[in-house]
Amino acid sequence: MTFDDIEVGQVFTSPGRTVTEADVVAFAGLSGDYNPVHTDAHFMKSHPFGGRVAHGLLGAAVASGLAARVGVFDAITIALLETSLRYVAPLRIQDTVHLEIKITDKRRSSKKDRGVVTTARRLLNQDGNVVIDSTWVTLVATKKRSTDP
Repeated sequence: MTFDDIEVGQVFTSPGRTVTEADVVAFAGLSGDYNPVHTDAHFMKSHPFGGRVAHGLLGAAVASGLAARVGVFDAITIALLETSLRYVAPLRIQDTVHLEIKITDKRRSSKKDRGVVTTARRLLNQDGNVVIDSTWVTLVATKKRSTDP
């Protein structure tokens, strides 16, 4: 699929993925974010969430990975230009999430071998509740790539 094949209004759905304890621990180590909201079960017993939750940015990273599993943008992405994220609900350890991607806009770039695609992306948990509502703007290749023979 290339820019020319993408149509505004198309919707793609990823497979599911369960967020694990190992994911949260690894992300805390990678990011250096050891906030007790993510790492202290005792502290979180009295918190309004009622237990530890995954990092919001871990959810965004999982969404990025799930987008790759859809396979629409893999071979054509040149660059991620912009993201806007709204955290709607906590991402809990053991939530199984999937991603819905809707093409909301597309336009040709000033360079004829590229286009800009805007997508609305929703990360949903196993109950169908939105965890992250986001917009991604991606620079992608058209069928007339300069690298094509």
